[in-house]
Amino acid sequence: VCETVSLLQKKEDDTGMKNIEFYQGFQKKIELIKADFLSFLINARQQGKKVAAYGAAAKGNTMMNYAGVRPDLVSYVVDKNPAKQDKYMPGSRISIKNEEYLQADKADYVAILPWNLKNEIMKQLDYIREWEGKFVVIIPELEVQ
Repeated sequence: VCETVSLLQKKEDDTGMKNIEFYQGFQKKIELIKADFLSFLINARQQGKKVAAYGAAAKGNTMMNYAGVRPDLVSYVVDKNPAKQDKYMPGSRISIKNEEYLQADKADYVAILPWNLKNEIMKQLDYIREWEGKFVVIIPELEVQ
């Protein structure tokens, strides 16, 4: 086993991933995340606010499909990868746009789908604050910044 794999296994061991206790309550946690995200999206729509998302990554797409999010709640997803632009998110059929689209559209909220990269993405998209846009982080709990 290579050193990288050994380090990853140690990290998993240290966080308790081999124990059943680590996974207890997971379903309840994810259901709460789903409910909070949907409530936020519905409230934003009722207030006439536009929500976009950033990052057409698998983890965010899985969350959006689990929550049943469609284009009526998230207008579009922005991604830097030109290979993903002008296509659609699998399942939800939400269109994927380039960053210039976000700059022109000035969405009220940008939900960060790859939550593990939130700091980097918030720094990259900090210009949304110029039009009073806010970031939405979904996991580990809903947070609007």
